[in-house]
Amino acid sequence: MTDKYINAAKLISTISDVIPEFSSSPSSGFRSRCEFGYRDNHYTMVENGKKVFLKFFNIAHPAINNLMPKLLLEINKNEFIKHKLFQINFRCNNNNKVMVTFIYHKEATNDLFETLKTISSMFGIHLILRSKKKYFSTSDDLLEEVISSKKPYSLFQTDQTFFQPNRFMVPRMVDLVCDMVEDPGDLLELYCGCGTFTIPLSRIFGKVFATENNRKSIQCLDSAIERNNVSNISYARLSCDEVMKAIDGHIFRRLKSIDLKEYKFSHILLDPPRSGLTNDVIELAKTFDNILYISCNVDSFVRDMKLLNGFEISKLQFFDQFVNTPHIELASIINRK
Repeated sequence: MTDKYINAAKLISTISDVIPEFSSSPSSGFRSRCEFGYRDNHYTMVENGKKVFLKFFNIAHPAINNLMPKLLLEINKNEFIKHKLFQINFRCNNNNKVMVTFIYHKEATNDLFETLKTISSMFGIHLILRSKKKYFSTSDDLLEEVISSKKPYSLFQTDQTFFQPNRFMVPRMVDLVCDMVEDPGDLLELYCGCGTFTIPLSRIFGKVFATENNRKSIQCLDSAIERNNVSNISYARLSCDEVMKAIDGHIFRRLKSIDLKEYKFSHILLDPPRSGLTNDVIELAKTFDNILYISCNVDSFVRDMKLLNGFEISKLQFFDQFVNTPHIELASIINRK
């Protein structure tokens, strides 16, 4: 057991007697989403405050890692492509389909895109070109992924949406969260993203109302609902503050076809950013008997739990989403005492 797990377990012990379970990840080939700078004929990233020059990246999905040096060779051959190339981002699904985004600090042109299309054809990749106010793509915006959980399902992502990076951990997390649910009624989900948990939980709950403030993520969720033929999910592009106002009766045009009074919520699902929950969301969560809380920061999770007085952790598991870093993910079920 690594120091990371031991330290995280010690933090949890300050608020609960629950002994966390652990799910480890392979240390290479796990990351299906990578972002790099480009400089001096190399990919670049910052590590421990210093710029590192790369030609490949061992923790990346094998399809990304194998592509990186070959793609770099082609880029470096062509001054037109290299000029003011700022960033190169990679995403890959479990079928080895790779999406690559070229980001420039100059205005992208049709000529540049036509040049890049030859690289797209050479490697069989979905290539996107971005610069200020310009966008080109060799395919539609969406990359489809099949999540190989106990009951597989499809998700979608764009090159600008958040998507869980560790391809080994996602199915395990989804299965655990589904197994945590007891006596389901309806579900309220905040920070739903592209629907990583929304889609599988719709098979368990009567109805799901999912909210997310990112427009592209909502588009991905809509595509996933259609692809998986789901009929019991409603969603709205709302911030957490707007969700609370809506529950209190405030009328939003984005909710014109949704009546929240028709829901009988038994659970709330929270999957916030690293900063954790705002005080308003904590107050909202207190109105529920059951809280599914997924966190990428043990410190903010412990802080939030101390504010959720009257609740206790029933089950908690750590997931090593971010191998070789101090960061760790967790999934938990929290119930009213």
